[in-house]
Amino acid sequence: MAEISTIARPYASALFNLAKEKKCLDEWSKMLDLLSNIVLDPQAKTFISDSKILDSEREKVILELCKGKIDQNIENFIKLLIENKRLLVLPDIAKFYQELKDEDEGVVEAQIIVAEKPTQKIVDDLIKSLEKRFNKKIEGKVEINKSILGGTKIIVGDTVIDASVRGQLDNLAYKLKA
Repeated sequence: MAEISTIARPYASALFNLAKEKKCLDEWSKMLDLLSNIVLDPQAKTFISDSKILDSEREKVILELCKGKIDQNIENFIKLLIENKRLLVLPDIAKFYQELKDEDEGVVEAQIIVAEKPTQKIVDDLIKSLEKRFNKKIEGKVEINKSILGGTKIIVGDTVIDASVRGQLDNLAYKLKA
């Protein structure tokens, strides 16, 4: 079977281009998030994967769950995914769509890993300094991970800024071995 990303990227790219043309990037992003959450639900996943269920029944149930929350274009997209047996790839399509949207808008996601929950002011200040450093709009996602012991570890794209106690201890251990 083909890699999921090989399948998902062309769909995401086509959706992104159409959404950009129709000037509805944000709206479609929200609709794709909704649909991804539905598809990721264990019961829905079981239902979608059941080979005894007809495509028409899958379509009817999914569209009923989204009634009034998706537009005609996304409804047609769902029908296409069902027809091509690609509905379970939807979360990956949504992820790649969001990456294209963020890139287009000059937004970069930063993963901020800390040992304890920081105040909102600390997060805001950190995001401001990251925006200056990378010269892009930064969306910060805070993750609590006690294993770093203290400090902060930040991942922005391929760049890792490790100012954690764990990182410093690992670095010291490496230097002592050399």
